[in-house]
Amino acid sequence: MLGLLFLFAVIHSGGAALRSHAETKIGARAWRLIFAATSIPSAVVVIGYFLAHRYDGVRLWNLQGVPGMVPMIWALTAISFLFLYPATYNLLEIPALLKPKVRLYATGIIRISRHPQAIGQILWCFSHALWIGSSFMLVTCLGLIGHHLFAVWHGDRRLRARFGDAFEELRQNTSVIPFKAVLDGRQQLLWQEALKPSQLGIAIAVGVFWYAHRFISIGSAAFLSSKLEGLLS
Repeated sequence: MLGLLFLFAVIHSGGAALRSHAETKIGARAWRLIFAATSIPSAVVVIGYFLAHRYDGVRLWNLQGVPGMVPMIWALTAISFLFLYPATYNLLEIPALLKPKVRLYATGIIRISRHPQAIGQILWCFSHALWIGSSFMLVTCLGLIGHHLFAVWHGDRRLRARFGDAFEELRQNTSVIPFKAVLDGRQQLLWQEALKPSQLGIAIAVGVFWYAHRFISIGSAAFLSSKLEGLLS
């Protein structure tokens, strides 16, 4: 699992590092398509392997029968999705229907954390590790969190190189740690910024994922019987 996570990190973060150079050579749209064509399949493999092996190893704890655990896990997961997919992106840029651009965001969830995806991943890992409790899950979470902590540094480095003083101003007025910039007076939350149609999309996605959990066993069995599982084993 750590090997798959490392490979995904190289493809995903490595692709992000190459973006500025690649866009000058082949254009933003072409690079986005290449980036998506490598990142998405590698992510699918990681997810498939995780689902098939999530209970492998030693069961370190089992809290699944504790009263209130299910609603707590789903609440934490829903919050994590608000950070993981913070509705600051133009979705049409992902398939390059619109020309992809790098922007500095200083509003919305960025007021809470400058790197919301890292915070969302940590919340997701905490909730799912609490639920599953296996040594495999613990190792997976450590790998995912490690990658996203690297991405915090890597993302700041790339934005500093691209935007210079404008990024330094943003960095000084925000914080990676959630709500730190709000509590020390550098930021003020505006509820109007949270009212976006894309937030409804996130809520629908949470509902879809909740419904799709009943099919995890089918997906796990399909992955375990696949040629890919044989190669990874």
